Amino acid sequence: MWTKDKIMPLAALLPQVAAWKAQGERVVFTNGCFDLLHLGHVDYLEKARHLGQRLVVGLNTDASVSCLKPGRPLQDEVSRARVLASLLFVDAVVLFDEQTPLALIEAIRPDILVKGDDYQISGIVGHEVVLQNGGQVLTVPLVAGYSTTRIVERILGSKQAEG
Repeated sequence: MWTKDKIMPLAALLPQVAAWKAQGERVVFTNGCFDLLHLGHVDYLEKARHLGQRLVVGLNTDASVSCLKPGRPLQDEVSRARVLASLLFVDAVVLFDEQTPLALIEAIRPDILVKGDDYQISGIVGHEVVLQNGGQVLTVPLVAGYSTTRIVERILGSKQAEG
């Protein structure tokens, strides 16, 4: 399978999710911008995948990211999606244009919804939907000190030191 084949529109993803569930596999869902993929992202996604048998990543489109984070994204959505899809433990990537993945969560109905432990369960978008459908909402520990913002600040800091 080519990595680009893991990037699916919702209409193609839903039958795949249904097939996985029919085989008794638990589907894990998480989401984010994943602008500059770093160790914190990789560790988080790998931990999320180990909570079930399949990992679906909802990826904010460029328009969605720019609404949430002015001046971003640094990488376009196609690049971000392909990098995510290249990870062995990511089974599918689906883009969403809204500011939250609620519509995706309602459509996919994952068995497990996961975010980093910087979130409270009650603050995770879609937690009610997942719980009402008999699923679980969990958090996983994040690796301290890693963020795209911190990487950008370091790059800008080194540029200013040169100038």
